[in-house]
Amino acid sequence: MANLILEGRDQRFLLHELLKTEDLCGMEAWKEFSPDMFDMVLTEAERLAVEVIFPALVAGDREGCRLEGGQVYAPPSFRRCLELYRDGGWINMGVSPEAGGQGFPYVITLAAKEWFIHNFAFLCYPEPAQAAAHLIEVYGTEAQKRKYMDKMYAGVWGGTMALTEPSAGSDVGNVKTKAIRQPDGTFRLQGTKIFITSGDHDLTENIVHPVLARIEGDPAGTGGISLFLVPKYLVNDDGTLGRRNDYTIGAIEEKMGLHGSATCVMNLGDNGDCYAELLGEERQGIKVMFQLMNEARIGVGIQSLSLGGIAYLHAVNYAKERLQGSSLLEMKNPEAPRVPIIQHADVRRMLLWMKAHVEGFRALTYYTAYCEDLVRASADEALRDKSKGIIEVLTPIVKAYCSDMAFKVTELAIQTYGGYGYCSEYPVEQFMRDLKIASIYEGANGIQALDLVGRKLGMKKGMYFMSLLGEMNATVAAYQGNAALKDLASDVQKSVNTLAELAMYFAGSAKAGKFLIPVGNAYPFLMLMGKVVMGWLLLWEAGVARERLEGIASAKGIDLSDGGQVSALAKADADAAFYIGKVSAARYFIKHVLPEVDAAVTSIRSEDLSMIDIPEEAFAS
Repeated sequence: MANLILEGRDQRFLLHELLKTEDLCGMEAWKEFSPDMFDMVLTEAERLAVEVIFPALVAGDREGCRLEGGQVYAPPSFRRCLELYRDGGWINMGVSPEAGGQGFPYVITLAAKEWFIHNFAFLCYPEPAQAAAHLIEVYGTEAQKRKYMDKMYAGVWGGTMALTEPSAGSDVGNVKTKAIRQPDGTFRLQGTKIFITSGDHDLTENIVHPVLARIEGDPAGTGGISLFLVPKYLVNDDGTLGRRNDYTIGAIEEKMGLHGSATCVMNLGDNGDCYAELLGEERQGIKVMFQLMNEARIGVGIQSLSLGGIAYLHAVNYAKERLQGSSLLEMKNPEAPRVPIIQHADVRRMLLWMKAHVEGFRALTYYTAYCEDLVRASADEALRDKSKGIIEVLTPIVKAYCSDMAFKVTELAIQTYGGYGYCSEYPVEQFMRDLKIASIYEGANGIQALDLVGRKLGMKKGMYFMSLLGEMNATVAAYQGNAALKDLASDVQKSVNTLAELAMYFAGSAKAGKFLIPVGNAYPFLMLMGKVVMGWLLLWEAGVARERLEGIASAKGIDLSDGGQVSALAKADADAAFYIGKVSAARYFIKHVLPEVDAAVTSIRSEDLSMIDIPEEAFAS
């Protein structure tokens, strides 16, 4: 393998052969770009990842962060990473040229970030800063853009997202942090924030915190919350740094993973002088922050893909090298030579499960990002609206399905290694530790499920959901006549129909007053829908791959119905091996994973509400 971070061949397949991102270069927004430029950027991303970002993964985990004298110090190994990341323009590659960025399409930006985000503890420093700067770009005044945004996009200053409080995690409307209005139009904040990613560190000279708080006298609930900018150091009129703002770092959270990420407790305004500026309009804080949250949820998807992907590649590499046991045909021969464990059936099952899911995650996240590019730049208004709707429906799937199933990928990677996987001698245990948080933050996965069932399915009177179903049906129609794929197309069509019927069943249950059925089964529905979406995307990939494979086989006189010839072709031709793998991954998922949809439907339609009906006292005495 060229690297053990991600499979660049799969990345190129998605961008060029499946999504055809060269079409983006025909749009006004990206007319100065080219497919060659996209490839050049990804080649450079790979080089930086292999040479700098990946080597700092284990070092950052073991160095960790420390709090001394009120100042947090990040892992020393991250300093060079940030310098090269910043100087290479990776922070602002997707930022609009008007805001000083390079203006790359979102799907290309996301593809580049996939090379780096396996070391998410490091990315926790530049990425929140970029996201916070984007908030200022959209909602800030011109003065705030020049004062804060420019240096945040340049990577000179850091940034965070300060939402969570001891009594307000997922229940954002319960925020207690108070904003006190000042005669000059500024505010002073008082309160405590917890779990603040990169809440303090020594990698940048200043940090700007978007903070949710309630102005004194404003109503309770989400409707009374505003958003404020709180700099670590106040900024003078000439751009120089002034006094240290009145907030302190109470602690660094001790976490299961991401030890290199400074997750901080922030105590605001102990001395009554925590300076803050309103961002956007008063009582519009949740609206403003949700822009950042939705971006972050796609970010969780790419984080999950990246850590699942790197775990899979490490497992494959280990399985090809680790000699243990004899081949199936010589199990009774004690003198038989030891074989690589990849030759054992159960190991192959685990690896193919991982492969199918990782490739499905990549297709899902890239497709969603591509839809965002269509929303931004397509001249076709109907296509923009349809793409927007598909993003709305898919975002909870990207966040929740990918994070939960990628965690399962890391588990199987450890299982592939056996006892060594459980030891810190190999990095797969760190991949699992670093990934677990993905199902919890940016809206826990149960909340994503309620958002999907309670809001997204019904948006635009269900038209957004119907648009997604239409895309799935079109793919099935394209391959149902293909002799090699028609059985897969038939299975996917059945699952798409089942998904549509179950959504209608939920709607009918709610109208009949049985709203607890969709509420109690929201998470199983999300996971069911995730499997259907993955089956659709993997079928699409298999269709494109099969066409390419048939071209190769025809040129070489290979009969694809002859297993021996196919095996020989895979050994002799790397592209053929790749396409064979694509079709095999789709077949495995559709035949072995997609049938789980039927079991979920049976469970949901039973209308059993044990999870609601059981008394609290009956869980444990």
